[in-house]
Amino acid sequence: MKLERILPFARNLLELAVKPGDIAVDATVGNGHDTLFLANLVGPSGRIYGFDIQDEALMSCKTKLRDHGLQDQVTLFHSGHENITECIPPLHFGKITGAVFNLGYLPGGNKDIVTVPETTIQAIDQLLGIMAPEGIIVIVIYHGHPEGKVERDYLLRYVKSLDQNIAHVLEYKFLNQKNNPPFIIAIEKR
Repeated sequence: MKLERILPFARNLLELAVKPGDIAVDATVGNGHDTLFLANLVGPSGRIYGFDIQDEALMSCKTKLRDHGLQDQVTLFHSGHENITECIPPLHFGKITGAVFNLGYLPGGNKDIVTVPETTIQAIDQLLGIMAPEGIIVIVIYHGHPEGKVERDYLLRYVKSLDQNIAHVLEYKFLNQKNNPPFIIAIEKR
């Protein structure tokens, strides 16, 4: 298949935005795969801020980072992503070039603990206020569970209402795949 699958496309978007020395955010740390990916992109002179409400997720991520020698450029917060502007130091406001969300639940974790549209929208609003121009937010939406469908619908309404003078919004998805495959919303700050 020549069309890029969802996760490689998400990573390619982040690679366009995040360079060595940059600052980026993993708004849903989960098992740490995106945190590790971003830490490799920014290198030792950059900084990653990661957010998760589950101890299990943060411990998994810390182990991955340590195993790859990337723990020094990552700050993890045991906090929801709706607290981004409370946790990230103001000296980094206006310098964040990329952010990623993987919505839903922690793979292999408690499926009753899920992201919710209210806090996700708060986090996106905050990021748009503190990101650098041309910074990109990549949101991977998993909507194969009831809460995911609700979050999908709220987010689609929200992003469609964003002023085009503030941000460009892209939706990337496969239309003919079964079982509610994940899709991407990408937001580029103007």
